[in-house]
Amino acid sequence: MNEWCKKTPLEWQALLHKELKVCAHEKQQHQGWLFTVDPVSANIVLVSFEPDGKASIVTVMGHAVETVEVLNEGSDAISNRLVSLFMPVAPQKHSKEELESKKRSLKEWLEKNHIPVSEQGNSPETLCVAGVLKIDAPYRAEDCSGANEIILSRVQNLINNNPTAHTK
Repeated sequence: MNEWCKKTPLEWQALLHKELKVCAHEKQQHQGWLFTVDPVSANIVLVSFEPDGKASIVTVMGHAVETVEVLNEGSDAISNRLVSLFMPVAPQKHSKEELESKKRSLKEWLEKNHIPVSEQGNSPETLCVAGVLKIDAPYRAEDCSGANEIILSRVQNLINNNPTAHTK
């Protein structure tokens, strides 16, 4: 077992949100901000920020880690940026009128494509598709849920291709 795998979770935690250079087996080197360490496998998740603002994520297997060097102590700004990468986007607030319009538009689009859709009786803000899938407000593809993955995927694709969908 290597030295990295022998560290305690508190030792790993002390490195969170710091910029590291990790050398692994076969002279592989990885550099990035430490987002997390899996406490069971000691796997490392590093995040690098590109100049265009995009982030790339690399996982280094814990058993392969040979050395870890701290390059930068980080800051609150880096910590906030790292945490925000994996947090869901805050839901947008929609008026009742906007939600009703979105629901009506989506219902019409699904019916136009011969998809059986109805308002769920006990929850009028939820649309029910073929009795096996539900669509909650604000009626986007990611607001669909259902056990049948084939139907779920097809309805989500249909929603994403709705030319009359609101952009909000």
